Amino acid sequence: MADKPIRADKATAVAELTDSFRSAGATVLTEYRGLTVSQLTQLRRSLGKETTYTVAKNTLAKRAAADAGIAGLDELFTGPTALTFVSGDVVEAAKGLRDFAKANPKLVIKGGVFEGKAISAAEVTKLADLESREVLLAKLAGAMKGNLSKAAALFQAPLSKTARLAAALQDKREKEGAEAA
Repeated sequence: MADKPIRADKATAVAELTDSFRSAGATVLTEYRGLTVSQLTQLRRSLGKETTYTVAKNTLAKRAAADAGIAGLDELFTGPTALTFVSGDVVEAAKGLRDFAKANPKLVIKGGVFEGKAISAAEVTKLADLESREVLLAKLAGAMKGNLSKAAALFQAPLSKTARLAAALQDKREKEGAEAA
């Protein structure tokens, strides 16, 4: 991109967008053409406090992405573009965007950035299909607890077998002692 000097207000906007690109865990680009202000407000609310939905000029957003070291998004900056900067749970934000797009077909997911790499709209949908971090952690904890219970039972088995064997030997000795007397 040509490094033309930009006005101070635009430089400030680019710097803010650059910071948002750098600090976000993920960024999703959408086209919002045809959505009303109330629908956009509803979308912002549904995404939660850890996600920012920002409408930006394509030229400024392109420059900010380049300044943040993100490549592969240039072809997505066409038409009216909004940027979804996700600081919290990326899966939840992707689900929110996907669900809103299903209810409001005028919202089009174009693609985005996840962990510093450009991703397609299909990959954003795959992220939305994942279970949330909390659910995955709960499943992992449940699996670990189950395995620990199995291990405890396995380690306890030789001890209980030894105790039963000792009790059986003691009973046998008592019977032999009673028969000899």
